[in-house]
Amino acid sequence: MNDIDGDKLNALVGKMLGDLGGAYSVPTVRIGFRLGLFASLHKDGAASAADLAKRTGLAERYVREWAMAQAANGYVTFDPARNAFSLSPEQAMVFGVKDSPVYLEGAFDLAAEMVHGQPKVEAAFKTGGGVTWGESSGCLFCAVGAFFRPGYVNAIAQAWLPALDGVLPKLQAGARVADVGCGVGFSTLLMAEAYPNSTFVGYDFHGPSIEQANAHAKAHGLGDRVRFETAKAKDIAERDFDLITMFDCLHDMGDPRGCAAHMRKLLKADGAWMLVEPIAGDTPADNLGNPVSRLYYNASTMICVPTSLAQEVGEALGAQAGEAKLTEVIKGAGFSSVRRATQGPFNMVLEARP
Repeated sequence: MNDIDGDKLNALVGKMLGDLGGAYSVPTVRIGFRLGLFASLHKDGAASAADLAKRTGLAERYVREWAMAQAANGYVTFDPARNAFSLSPEQAMVFGVKDSPVYLEGAFDLAAEMVHGQPKVEAAFKTGGGVTWGESSGCLFCAVGAFFRPGYVNAIAQAWLPALDGVLPKLQAGARVADVGCGVGFSTLLMAEAYPNSTFVGYDFHGPSIEQANAHAKAHGLGDRVRFETAKAKDIAERDFDLITMFDCLHDMGDPRGCAAHMRKLLKADGAWMLVEPIAGDTPADNLGNPVSRLYYNASTMICVPTSLAQEVGEALGAQAGEAKLTEVIKGAGFSSVRRATQGPFNMVLEARP
């Protein structure tokens, strides 16, 4: 033990205390979302713990401890002079404004689902097998949909689709679009709302996700232009799409190369394939030392790699595959060109052409 550097040890322990504080906050933050505590602070303004309990119909003693926990987290603001809790405008963007690009309710749910899924993933470590999508925990697919929704709301129609060459006029005039790996349908419905002259079909191999997607389409009154079908990517039979989209799912597929080859068959000769994938560098060293890659590597360990290994081939690209690897997969399937059309803090958008 004589070779221990005390300063380095103290720094590591300090870091771990911060990390554990974040981990311990997951259940209390989820309670705040689920019981309307954050929503009340956002909509109705500052309140003492007693007043917040009255507003929400909850027990004051629990609310008081919860509020102090969130103040300690830095997630709500405490004014000791007024004995009141509130959300600053910045805190509201994370905990109160559902269409904010940084609204993170889904992220906390996703963290909880990963913990719930630990036993199955841990068992897979010993066998090398996979864990089928949706089976690692109770509602992983719900949490994933909620996690990605804020980013999609703020980027699909505003930045990602406009970055594609010549695609916007087609969507405005009336295009046929396939959203492959659509999950619960948020991405498909957002595109349909933005481009009312186009028709959309969402495909996903997970039946419960498609059930939710069809319910969402009905609730949004888009059933005449949007439909959802349960199908594996390589089993899709329809052809002649002007645009195929994949949002955060190619790296989850067991056979991404076979999938890419099939997508090429589904496109018109002048069609485009838009792939939204997690932002990543091309080498492991490029993906260390930043908080986004940290999130993605951990999520990939618990979700993306087990999901791919549960399917045929099981290439398990992982969430940090990088543009060079993805381009190699896509071009290997016969696409003539791949380019990075745009990017954001969490995603890169690739455009592939036949």
